[in-house]
Amino acid sequence: MMPMAAFGPRTGDRPPWDRALVTGGAGFLGSHLCTRLLDSGVEVDCLDNLSTGRAEKVAHLAGRPGFRFLEQDISDPGGADALTGPYDLVLHLAGPASPAAWPDRPVEILDAGSQGTRTALAVARRDGARFLLASSPPVLSDGQPPHDVDHGRDADPFGPLSACAEAVRFAEALVAAHAAAHGSNAGIVRLFAGYGPGMRTDDGGTPAAFIEQALAGQPVTIAGDGSRTHPLCYVDDMVDGMLLVAAGRSVRPVDIGGDEEPTAAEIARRVIDLTGSDSPLVFVDRPGERPGQPAPVTGFAREIFGWLPGVTWRDGLERTIASLRARPEPVPATTAHGGQWWA
Repeated sequence: MMPMAAFGPRTGDRPPWDRALVTGGAGFLGSHLCTRLLDSGVEVDCLDNLSTGRAEKVAHLAGRPGFRFLEQDISDPGGADALTGPYDLVLHLAGPASPAAWPDRPVEILDAGSQGTRTALAVARRDGARFLLASSPPVLSDGQPPHDVDHGRDADPFGPLSACAEAVRFAEALVAAHAAAHGSNAGIVRLFAGYGPGMRTDDGGTPAAFIEQALAGQPVTIAGDGSRTHPLCYVDDMVDGMLLVAAGRSVRPVDIGGDEEPTAAEIARRVIDLTGSDSPLVFVDRPGERPGQPAPVTGFAREIFGWLPGVTWRDGLERTIASLRARPEPVPATTAHGGQWWA
């Protein structure tokens, strides 16, 4: 593999891979990764069972040389047989990002984190490929300070967040175990609050819910007093971060998220301004608020991989809303996670 310094995602340099597998590739982040890799000369197998992703997300890639779409569940027994490769990069994004993704399908969530990750790791090990798990940061309960979060270590197995928390924790533990036991070139990125063109707007997250409400002329509702911060990360920056980490050999989890943390109220007001909506701001009781996330710790990504987000949250929202306005139809009800771990 070429040294990491020889590759910069936006410099036009040739990436150090010839063929990549992207699981969960028909989702939001997955489709952006497939496009970026193809544009840089990498052949791509995009795998998705379309339970949350949509084939339309990658329809613009159909017919391009080097692109293949595989409608398949990575968790199915024998799922590796159809993935003939050979690959030198496996990006594993298959699995829900949050309890909101598959609220009534805890078994599928656990299967994706366990058998799905095991299969993807086996494919990477077979081909000697670099493996990268797209994981999620821990979820904060109301009133729980970030420093008390231990990535689900003390999660209640019967709680509403248990399936996602345990699936994420097991997937990360499995990657670390493969690296230690087999010397696998495997790593983990924890992705925080990604957004951008092609995102889902009906999943209740921030800024998605604000955009949907403002475009529909409905009141923009903010839980609590609007002071909760959100480390928004524009999708292009998130793709950059993933590919830089993929081009290295780090096993240690790397946080990828925005270095600005606007409050919910600031985001909502910016959305209303950009949409030209007359929607009023409405503050509601905090019990209805979606669980939050701690802020990303991006020092490792900066110091080791040279990653810096380049799009401010204000500019990112402007680009996102402009892309939504350009669509002839509403964004399909797929998932912002696209069958992916990240939120």
